[in-house]
Amino acid sequence: MSDLAPDAQRLAELLARSGLADRKAFGELYALTRSKLFAVSLRIVRERHLAEEVLQDSFVNIWNHARDYASAKSAPMTWMTAIVRNRSLDIVRRTGWEFQDEDDVMTNMLEDGSVPLDDAFGMKRDAHNVHRCMDELDAEQRQSISLAFFHGLSHSELAEHMRKPLGTVKTHIRRGLMRLKECLTHSKEQAKVGT
Repeated sequence: MSDLAPDAQRLAELLARSGLADRKAFGELYALTRSKLFAVSLRIVRERHLAEEVLQDSFVNIWNHARDYASAKSAPMTWMTAIVRNRSLDIVRRTGWEFQDEDDVMTNMLEDGSVPLDDAFGMKRDAHNVHRCMDELDAEQRQSISLAFFHGLSHSELAEHMRKPLGTVKTHIRRGLMRLKECLTHSKEQAKVGT
């Protein structure tokens, strides 16, 4: 008898059949999960066409690795969501959308006059400092903070995504934020000295 909930049990069965190259089962799996998985990707990549690309790539990956799914390790939706999140983060890194989005917002504010030019340059400098300071964090701190604050994952979602204990994830975030604060404070002090 499986410990999986009925919906999860059905998804696990469809994954198992997909692992045996059952296209009908895979079609049903796709129909049952595509909306939720698309929403996961869209929340991370923030652009519909990129989320569609992620979803397509992720389902190819799910099809190719369905036989590797082990229900004892994770629920089927958790396993598929991890594939979508990882692919979404790859797209974010590849496209650098965070930087492009920031520039678009700045340009729009300058064009509509909602932010004075001096303030806009200050905001741009601050954003640059945040990115620079994020780059100085160790990889786990950077990933934890990025997923929590820029992509809206909860601490428990982070722990599941990173396959780490909840306490470890919270420690990464706390220590990362302390280092980030120190770096940003130092950057502000340097800017004052330079003016």
